[in-house]
Amino acid sequence: MLAIGLSALFTAILVVSLSVSAARAGRADVARTMALAERLVPAAGEPADRSFTDRIIVPLTARLGGLGRALTPSGAVARLRRQLDYAGNPVDWTAERVVRIKGVALVMLGAGAGLFASVYTGPPRVALAVAGGAVFGFFLPDLLVYNNGLKRQESIKRTLPDVLDMLTVCVEAGLGFDAATAQVARNSRGPLAGEFTRILREMQIGKSRAEALRSLGERTTVPELRSFSSAIVQASELGIPVAKVLREQAKEMRIKRRQHAEELAQKVPIKILFPMLFCQFPALFVVIMGPGVLRMVHMFSAS
Repeated sequence: MLAIGLSALFTAILVVSLSVSAARAGRADVARTMALAERLVPAAGEPADRSFTDRIIVPLTARLGGLGRALTPSGAVARLRRQLDYAGNPVDWTAERVVRIKGVALVMLGAGAGLFASVYTGPPRVALAVAGGAVFGFFLPDLLVYNNGLKRQESIKRTLPDVLDMLTVCVEAGLGFDAATAQVARNSRGPLAGEFTRILREMQIGKSRAEALRSLGERTTVPELRSFSSAIVQASELGIPVAKVLREQAKEMRIKRRQHAEELAQKVPIKILFPMLFCQFPALFVVIMGPGVLRMVHMFSAS
């Protein structure tokens, strides 16, 4: 009986141990299965198979953008915002995005210049090419923004007299300045129409006319437009009739445009001098003196 009891106790202990170990193994298997499922099955809202751009290009671009932000001082960012204002604040071109693009262009152009130079030159010139490409890539976005700003300001300067004539006609016809500005923004094209539209929107969100016009003067490098905004602000503050001020401003703008055209016309002879010297005159010399030179050569060779 003692032997039977000990055997039964041993059997019971063994069964309990096996049951506990099997339960732990089962829980471990379930945990491993859940972990594997979490790795294989994406979370809610995530794509099942992310593209190469999402996995590689986007994180790499973010890191290179951080490099651009680290190398750009705060003063340069402020100047970049001003240049973007001169360029008309193109869609999706913010100062932060341009700074990120500077970092990407630094690495990409530096690597491209180094790879190109390694094919034809030795290591010293490769290092020089990498440095030059990186510097050019870092400042290339600034040059593009600056170039767009110059073109836009030149377009504003060219169309300003016509827009002022239209504004003067509208005011003299009985419209208020705000209504005349709306007519100009609606019926004209180009960057100056966009500036007048922005003035109207700023006044709609609570800015006064003087503040909107002063902001216009800060967003441009054209002296005539700055003079126009200052004159309208002073006329509003002093109670001078706006129609008279606009008439004088339009007359002055037409005179300045004519003077600018005359200045450009006087520069034309100097600009065409070098193309004539290096392109046209050699061809004329060949046509005029060529037969005589050939005849002289033939005569001396025959003698």
